[in-house]
Amino acid sequence: MRDDTIARIEIDEHGRLCIWPSSERFDLIYRSAAEVHWDQSGNYLYSPKPREWSYLDWFSQIVAIALDEYGVRLKTNSQTDWTNLQFDLKSEIERAQNTY
Repeated sequence: MRDDTIARIEIDEHGRLCIWPSSERFDLIYRSAAEVHWDQSGNYLYSPKPREWSYLDWFSQIVAIALDEYGVRLKTNSQTDWTNLQFDLKSEIERAQNTY
């Protein structure tokens, strides 16, 4: 297992949760059939806009698939840039990471 810091987390203009890993690439993550995708040009993971699931659910899904499919544990740190997320969601994600 390898660790990679999450450089940025953002909810984009389409309502998707986007996660930029610091160094890893996840070109074939779509093969997991878990609705998690990799943007080749921007080098980030993203979920669909939430329907039944919350943003926290999607964060957990993305992190779990990266670990299961690639053996990469994605983690935030004090340098992570949080863009367009409400403070409550940031806090929920930080709390959830302590359980992984």
